[in-house]
Amino acid sequence: MPAYDLSDRLVVGVASSALFDLTESDAYFREHGVAAYTEYQDARMDEPLQPGPAFPFIQRLLSLNDLRPGDPLVEVIVLSRNTATTGLRVMRSIERHALPVTRAFFTQGRSPLEYIGAMGMSLFLTQNREDVLTAVRAGHPAGHVLPNTAAYGDGDRSLRIAFDFDAVLATDESERVFQSEGMAGFVKNEVAKRDVAHAPGLLKPLVEDLNRIQRIEERLQAEDQDYEPRLRIALVTARAAPAHERAVQSLRSWGVTVNDAFFMGGIEKAKVLEVLRPHLFFDDQDGHLTGALQHVAGVHVPYGVANETLFEAAGVEL
Repeated sequence: MPAYDLSDRLVVGVASSALFDLTESDAYFREHGVAAYTEYQDARMDEPLQPGPAFPFIQRLLSLNDLRPGDPLVEVIVLSRNTATTGLRVMRSIERHALPVTRAFFTQGRSPLEYIGAMGMSLFLTQNREDVLTAVRAGHPAGHVLPNTAAYGDGDRSLRIAFDFDAVLATDESERVFQSEGMAGFVKNEVAKRDVAHAPGLLKPLVEDLNRIQRIEERLQAEDQDYEPRLRIALVTARAAPAHERAVQSLRSWGVTVNDAFFMGGIEKAKVLEVLRPHLFFDDQDGHLTGALQHVAGVHVPYGVANETLFEAAGVEL
């Protein structure tokens, strides 16, 4: 039997703590230790875990596999520090929630981050900030999923994903100019380089993979005008004219597209996110996420100059 090929799929890694609500389990582990934790999970093996902050995104992302029956477009792999034994409750919960996830890596207390690159993952989601910092330092596309109170209707099959631009889709080149020269220096730099594409950031490959799925939906819509595409991508950035042009030209140069683009110019992003209601919103700055967590699942991408103090505080070398 030939090996299962991941090269033509969007591969996402998700920690069990992001997929399910493990607050109670984690507290028990910290208080009682490994042996008692194993007994605790064994006794609750058939009690399904409740959805965690990344669950709506993962559920809807996997539903896109019906666009290519028999040859999944999306592969989700659980990455967990649990043992295979304590991970059984996670896998049974996946089954009870009818998620088509069959692959999981359990590494018994050791970091599973080396497998992000090995599996060609375009994204890794977890609630463990130290793991995200370590992954980002190694150049992996990782995000810290923040606790949120967002609620999404079960009857809506659409999947909406939103991205900040600087230090998320692009590198932090322009953010560094802003930090050192202020807004005037930032705008001057962007106008002078409006035809010079940014170097891609950590999550640009994710948009490429999502665009590949969107092209399938575009073909379906061309064949049936009543078909309503389910996947939609948005750019939500603090940039405004004239600095917006370099961002647009960069996306074009990279060969990626977004459906919606919001150039906020300093307006609070939460005002747009409340209406847009993306199932994930990626930003490199916590301040842009905290005000929106009642409306969206926010993902902090701790990359670039704005996050140097986080790395220092965690003792993670840049």
